[in-house]
Amino acid sequence: MAKRRSGVAALYNKVVNFNVESLFARHPGPGAPRTVFFNQNLPDSYFDPKGKPKKEHVYPTNQVISSKYTIITFLPRNLLEQFRRIANIFFAFIAILQFFPQFSTISPGLVLIPIIIVLGITALKDGYEDVKRHQSDRHVNHSQVRVLASGDWVNPNMNGKKSRTFVRGIIPTRRLKRKDVEAGAPTKQDPDIEYDRADSMEEGEHHMFGHAEENNRPHWHKTKWEDIRVGDFVKIMDNEPIPADLLICATSEEENVAFVETKNLDGETNLKSRNACPALTDLRTATDCVSKLNVFSVECDRPDTNMYRFNATVTRNGEKFPVDVQTVLLRGTVLRNTDWVIGVVLFTGVETKIVLNSGGTPSKRSRVERQINPQVLVNLAILAIMAVVCAIAGSQIEATKYAEGAPWLYDDDESGDNPRVNGLITWAFALITFQNIVPISLYISIEFVKTCQALFIYFDYDIFYAKKNQPTIARSYNLSDDLGQIEYIFSDKTGTLTQNSMVFRECSIAGTVYHGDPEEDKDGDIKKTTGNSTEIVREASNDSSYASTSARGDHPVVPSAADVIAVKLSNGVLKHFSDERLSQDLVRAVEAEPESENAAQARSLNGFFSVLALCHTVLTAVDPATGAIEYKAQSPDEAALVQAAADVGFIFRGREKEILLLQTPFSKEIERYELLNILEFTSARKRMSVVVKKLDEEDGRLFLLTKGADNVIFERLKAGGDDLKRTTEAHLEDFANAGLRTLTLAYKVIQDDEYEAWSEHYHEASTALDDREGKIEAVCDELERELRLLGATAIEDRLQDGVPETIADLKLAGIKIWVATGDKLETAIAIGRSTNLIAEESNIIIIRGSDRPVQQQMIQAVEEFFPDSGILDEHGLVTCAPKSPSTESASAFPMRRLSIGVRDIVGDDNGDRPGGFVLVIDGAALDHALSDDDHKALLLRLATQCEGVVCCRVSPLQKALVVKMVKDGLGVMTLAIGDGANDVSMIQAADVGVGISGEEGLQAVNSSDYAIAQFRFLKKLLLVHGHWSYARNGIMIVNFFYKNIVCIGVLWWFQIYCGWSSAYAFEYTYLLFWNSFWTIAPVLGIGLFDRIVDADVLMAFPELYRYGRERTWFSMKSFCIYMLDGVVQSVPIYFIITYTYFTTTTRTDGYSIALYEYSTTMVFTTVVAVSLFNGLNTNVWTGWVFFAIFIGIIVLWLFTVVYNAISPGWTVTNVYGNNHYLFTSAYFWLSQPLVIAIALLPRYLYRAWQLGYAPGDLEILRYIRKTQPDLDMTTLRSESMRSKPYASSRRRPSSRMSRTSIACSSVDNLSLDLRRTQDPRCASRTDMSTGIRSVHRGFDFATEEGGVAMRRMQTNLSERRQSSRNLPSLRQISPKRSLRLFSSLRRKRSPTFKKDD
Repeated sequence: MAKRRSGVAALYNKVVNFNVESLFARHPGPGAPRTVFFNQNLPDSYFDPKGKPKKEHVYPTNQVISSKYTIITFLPRNLLEQFRRIANIFFAFIAILQFFPQFSTISPGLVLIPIIIVLGITALKDGYEDVKRHQSDRHVNHSQVRVLASGDWVNPNMNGKKSRTFVRGIIPTRRLKRKDVEAGAPTKQDPDIEYDRADSMEEGEHHMFGHAEENNRPHWHKTKWEDIRVGDFVKIMDNEPIPADLLICATSEEENVAFVETKNLDGETNLKSRNACPALTDLRTATDCVSKLNVFSVECDRPDTNMYRFNATVTRNGEKFPVDVQTVLLRGTVLRNTDWVIGVVLFTGVETKIVLNSGGTPSKRSRVERQINPQVLVNLAILAIMAVVCAIAGSQIEATKYAEGAPWLYDDDESGDNPRVNGLITWAFALITFQNIVPISLYISIEFVKTCQALFIYFDYDIFYAKKNQPTIARSYNLSDDLGQIEYIFSDKTGTLTQNSMVFRECSIAGTVYHGDPEEDKDGDIKKTTGNSTEIVREASNDSSYASTSARGDHPVVPSAADVIAVKLSNGVLKHFSDERLSQDLVRAVEAEPESENAAQARSLNGFFSVLALCHTVLTAVDPATGAIEYKAQSPDEAALVQAAADVGFIFRGREKEILLLQTPFSKEIERYELLNILEFTSARKRMSVVVKKLDEEDGRLFLLTKGADNVIFERLKAGGDDLKRTTEAHLEDFANAGLRTLTLAYKVIQDDEYEAWSEHYHEASTALDDREGKIEAVCDELERELRLLGATAIEDRLQDGVPETIADLKLAGIKIWVATGDKLETAIAIGRSTNLIAEESNIIIIRGSDRPVQQQMIQAVEEFFPDSGILDEHGLVTCAPKSPSTESASAFPMRRLSIGVRDIVGDDNGDRPGGFVLVIDGAALDHALSDDDHKALLLRLATQCEGVVCCRVSPLQKALVVKMVKDGLGVMTLAIGDGANDVSMIQAADVGVGISGEEGLQAVNSSDYAIAQFRFLKKLLLVHGHWSYARNGIMIVNFFYKNIVCIGVLWWFQIYCGWSSAYAFEYTYLLFWNSFWTIAPVLGIGLFDRIVDADVLMAFPELYRYGRERTWFSMKSFCIYMLDGVVQSVPIYFIITYTYFTTTTRTDGYSIALYEYSTTMVFTTVVAVSLFNGLNTNVWTGWVFFAIFIGIIVLWLFTVVYNAISPGWTVTNVYGNNHYLFTSAYFWLSQPLVIAIALLPRYLYRAWQLGYAPGDLEILRYIRKTQPDLDMTTLRSESMRSKPYASSRRRPSSRMSRTSIACSSVDNLSLDLRRTQDPRCASRTDMSTGIRSVHRGFDFATEEGGVAMRRMQTNLSERRQSSRNLPSLRQISPKRSLRLFSSLRRKRSPTFKKDD
């Protein structure tokens, strides 16, 4: 029996979870490996005997469709989606049943009208939503790109046909012919045709002209994205998006390097460098590309979802050249800082990596809608029971009375007319009689209400972004109530939480904090340097397409970076840095005498900003319009640092090969430094260093300049200077607590002989064949010792407005927030802190892919931090590892504390620490955790113990898998929010997807259910609109079932007195209009106008959202209560009125009453009782609610008066003349108030008791609003929080952080901060892969690791070392020199040296 039950349950779950999209989704299967041919014919093996190309060699088009329907699939797919509703199946069955004459009530054609209307309106709504998706797809697919074309050049590779979409099917459009395939000359002066200027192609110039006689020359033709084919040559210009997966042939830059922005794929803001395939670098013009001499082919592996792997081989002239991810441009990336790139298309459309990581558009249904199905099944079960009872009872009565010779059963023993057959007919007729137990108007009412709720969202000015004139749009109307039940939010970082822009906010130099001036500079300002001062010059151009001066030399019409006097605001940097106190200190430092008291401060300031201006890989460019320098950095972090140095007078003026040019306030001339080595940044090293030599006749010393994480730098500092270390540590702690990203700066002076020896070791390590990376790291570590601390920087990754406050309020609402980003771990943690996701006192648990198994990391995390959770027992995992760090000697993988000057960080009672825990896990660890069900369950249980989770370095597909893991594993309501193409799969996987129309395009919006302009709008969308919609819809639905069960109850009790014949108690017209006119308005009033509390109350008290999370407003429990209430109310309505009328006749003539006399009284009583009951369940009575409650009653009166007066001359009715008996009867007037009062008394007493003796939060707040309408709820909230000082965690500064939040500028005022820092119970950061525990101080630095550009620089430096290994210049300088960094004195003075600083 149990097995049978489980089988039925499995079948039910299969039916409920059936996905319609699985029937209509295209399943092409994994693509096959391919060979793409260029300038040659396809081999014969690619064709079948009939000369047609084989299927595996026909590639998909570049058309990408996010919509659900086509003109062909719309009707069947939409009908299947709608008939997932069990009620619709029932309504269709009842309509078909009434086509048989035995069960006909009215015209058979008329009974189809209601179901057709319901299906039609829903289909129109779904079709409208999908048309909007098609329009968005059209916008993307019709973007243009330059494609190679020529009179005789043909792309031999085969592509399939484009799909005929919904919009194409309705609105035919002229199909443009492709110029590279079709014969014939283009139109004269075609603006879509561009030619290469051969003599300037090297500089990346191009122009357009349209001479007809030259149109057959090779050229670039602007073509729609959807028309791009595999095998096309395309030309991408600066700042243009990549339309398909391309192999790079050539670029405008030296050594054929290109820079791309990949934040649409992985969320990272730093630029990535890519290089051309060495075999194709000669294809630099259209003429080169079409030349028959340039024959080659590209063998590609099958398309896959891995964003970081690409395997292919180029074959040219018999030689093979490897292709990897460094030589391709993926769809979704954007070309930056590169004039042009020529590439060949390898993968298009659904086979591109970004689309492979996105799922098909799902058919989402709200939880409320899914919950209705079981309730409809309950009602259908009740209906079946009622029909069976009527059939059995009617059959038995008929059989008994026939034997007794009842005259009305004469000849009732034939094959088509006997008790058994009539019992079956009674059963079927009972289904029709009681069909209103499942109201057909319920679904159309829900659709109408949800459409109105979507309009309420659209017209809400509070979530309207005036800057872009963009409202919040509901793209899926049927999910509004899901917004009120969200339990988990999954958010992208870049563009969603942040603006992709940096601000150099504060810095600590030699123990002094400079907070920056509070005045806001206007974006786009240019700082012009005039001596030691600066002035602001308005930017005249936003053009960023000019070339880097360091890449190809000075532009012929653009001045050199060494000559200009203005610095433009860098891309990705929001504002200039200025600090009045710092400016004064710099002035004093410049004027300081060598032996004065300001000399030490002068050296510190000079050294600090010199490190910022020299320790980087930034390039300079000159804007031809403004003549100002602009810094071109691979990451906005580096740009902000170099920009800040320039803002205070330390201007990096570019590179002349390996010579760095620096202008400082301490020198009238531009200082020159020779770059000798770059010790590049990696995630493992967490630091970057450069070795430079100052090219100065008086000072030719060697310096090591370093910036990196505080813990890495501090452990490499020279002994001594403890006061400065403690002060800087305290400042770093304050920076991190303010959510700022920190870097620590240090330096040391290198002796010549020390460098010569080290350089030899470095050369040997860099040329080693075995363990090259490890040896280089060891050699670098040797040099990066005995450093001298300079200070620290604090950069703000500018958040979207209101993000910290929104996240804090959503956490107060009880919503768990997970961040899923492609950024690296430190960046994700920094954003977590600045957004309030990671609180100041939160303990961070890090799990990452490493040599240590991920499962062991998770097990030890549970043992260390959640020993009493029982997670390991649930999963049958028993280990002998200790449960606290105090006994770590016995642990298989002991925790070890990083040396940071703190005596202890985590005590034995770590599991009980306040502040909670935040889990941080990277993509490599997720790969292992999600690959096994046991590991997945363990990860899920560990994550649920934490107050937040941050997933970093994750692919788009992993984002979706994480969402599905939580949604399916916990059965919770999820919401995903993002703004890029890399968020599409996550948005589609969640119950509700929200797209932000940001800088990363509209891909996320096109696939979303709701489109918003700012993350902060999510607060009102959920807490107000979501909560209102869920409460309104839930209360409306249960009231809908209630009002129908009252009517059905009255009809049921009537069966006792009509021989269980399934006859109607009411005149059929009253039943026909029951859900159309009499009782529809009150429930619609609840769905449209009810408010559990006002919007400002919900915004001020986010905790009220728990009513939605806990599913208070709609559940099987509330459904049963309302159903029982309806049954109970039907008893007095039927029996009191029945016995009132039949005890003594109401007629004055003494005749007995007719059926419709007293049943019409029941109709009036039932409608009034139901309407008032609905009003009793409405929380706020506005004018619209009053109208909705009483309009049905008024319409009923008017209808009855008119309908009963219609004479047979017009039409025959069963109630003609009923007015004469109905309204003159005392029973009609007296029974209604009595029966209505008795029916409503139980609910009224319960509500009165609840409000008087057991009020909830909502009732209390409604009472406060009623009695004190002018009270500001925000003030009330503040007072309640003050009365509970420990009720919530401390909030961090808002997104517009005050620069006066940190007030510790000297050692004297640090006593409190130092005590806090040394508190053994302060928040910790534990890396489970290494066993290191430390205090997080906000370190973060984003740059490309091991990229093409860095490899190029390292190669150039290596070649210089090979050509000058003896370093003669170093030996000519005396080794006896000061260890100070740079001369801080004016140039006219001779430098004075000391033995010690």
